[in-house]
Amino acid sequence: MLVTRLWLADFRSYERLELDLSSGLTAIAGPNGVGKTNLLEAIGLLATLKSFRGAPVESLVRRGAAAAVVRAEGIRDDRDVLIELELTRGRTRAQVNRQRLRRARDLLGALRVTVFAPDDLALVKEGPSRRREFLDDVLVALDPGADRVVGEVERTLRQRNALLRQGHGRLDAAGAMTLDVWDSKLAQAGQELTERREALVGELVPLVGESYEILAGRRSDVAAVYQRSWSQVTLADALAEGRRDDVRRGVSQAGPHRDELAVSLDGLASRTEASQGEQRTLALALRLSGHRLVTDRLGEAPLLLLDDVLSELDPNRAAALLANLPPGQSIITTASGLPPAPGGGELADQVLAFTAPGVLA
Repeated sequence: MLVTRLWLADFRSYERLELDLSSGLTAIAGPNGVGKTNLLEAIGLLATLKSFRGAPVESLVRRGAAAAVVRAEGIRDDRDVLIELELTRGRTRAQVNRQRLRRARDLLGALRVTVFAPDDLALVKEGPSRRREFLDDVLVALDPGADRVVGEVERTLRQRNALLRQGHGRLDAAGAMTLDVWDSKLAQAGQELTERREALVGELVPLVGESYEILAGRRSDVAAVYQRSWSQVTLADALAEGRRDDVRRGVSQAGPHRDELAVSLDGLASRTEASQGEQRTLALALRLSGHRLVTDRLGEAPLLLLDDVLSELDPNRAAALLANLPPGQSIITTASGLPPAPGGGELADQVLAFTAPGVLA
């Protein structure tokens, strides 16, 4: 979907805003504090129903307002599309072409986005949860039905862990029977999610290497290996074998929630051995590889959202990124402007310069 117009009402720092967007690269420029990231957050919300900053819904409603509205108009398959979200404190209502969706998650797939934000350094530098979340985001972008599997694993783990904690190291007969139920659900959904992730990693690895080479300007050996948290043939076997220890510890120790995506650069663990510049380039390469895979598989490029990425890259890598942006619509925020285009001219098709939220220079 190509987003042609965006409206915001009482969203974050914006009381009212209406913007027309280019089909190519739009640069959102302005000093810190004028709401540049808020714009990208609103667009991301239309696609994923989640803030890429991890913010709860209530924090997205402008202070003093009862509700926020995010609306995007665009074109898909030569047809006009209107997506609308109404955010109240604790609830999100979604509409497509004025038709209210029975469930907000039915919106998934109407608009696809790829987001790179400064916090994405955590993709490489921090623990495995961010890398698992990255894989799941790509899975849902490729197939909105994958959200059902991810949700089933999360719900089952909450129930299973609550039961284990309640037992305080022991389970009576009724508790053991209930644990059988949660084990069966986790074994099925967890095995499916793990196998989906493993297949995805196999497709992503060569693309990550290509993206890293373009950004870094040199060839490097980039590898990523999906590591299960269990050694048994199936998750069902692992849960059965580890049940006594799970009950004693009060936590589920095997499953996709404990798996790892181990990323290395030139044979060294990128999390501990790579420089911060290399880590940031790897994180960006991961996002761009997911973007490319979705584009190739679905025949339609997601909207690429790049939040303050230029300040996080050295000049050569920033120039390489802008010179090699994937085809399709992109929006980038910058506090310092864009670097000069090789040979003169403009890198962006559209520049929107803000001096305050909702105030264009």
